[in-house]
Amino acid sequence: MSKRIKNMLIEDIRSRLDGVNDVILVSLGQLDAIKTTELRRTLRQKKIHLQLIKNSLARQATLDSPLAPAFTETAGMLAMAWGGEDVVDLAKELDRIVKLKEYEGIEFRGGALDGGRLGPDDVKAVAKWPSRAEQLSILSGQISSVGSMLSGQLISAGGAIASQLKTRMEELEKAEA
Repeated sequence: MSKRIKNMLIEDIRSRLDGVNDVILVSLGQLDAIKTTELRRTLRQKKIHLQLIKNSLARQATLDSPLAPAFTETAGMLAMAWGGEDVVDLAKELDRIVKLKEYEGIEFRGGALDGGRLGPDDVKAVAKWPSRAEQLSILSGQISSVGSMLSGQLISAGGAIASQLKTRMEELEKAEA
């Protein structure tokens, strides 16, 4: 391959990954063209991109980016996946696909998350994290629980005072009568 074509490919990879901070590398095993197309179609519905790469070109394309650690120890034919709602969503979807019998042979090879390298086991661990939507739900529940506890304490104190005032008023009415 000529140097000019390599530079064009490197620029293409660099432009596709512009603004991407997280990537997961997978080995597609022995998937044929039909299964690979089905896989891409499935991932595209989740707004996840999948591209087969040549390691040396991807390494050069990501040299000064947060994705560079993903390609430090790569070998063999790989595909990189990026996109989705967040990296957890990406890892969960790929983990789900890896477990399907029709895509047998696909395996995690690593990735990059916030400028750090992920190993294959790390990707599986990320897939178990709560997604962004789940994290927001947990956070809003924690925030609202504090508010409800505070209002309960205020109401209970006010209720106790009102009860004491009512009892005292009843005592005073009985004393007058």
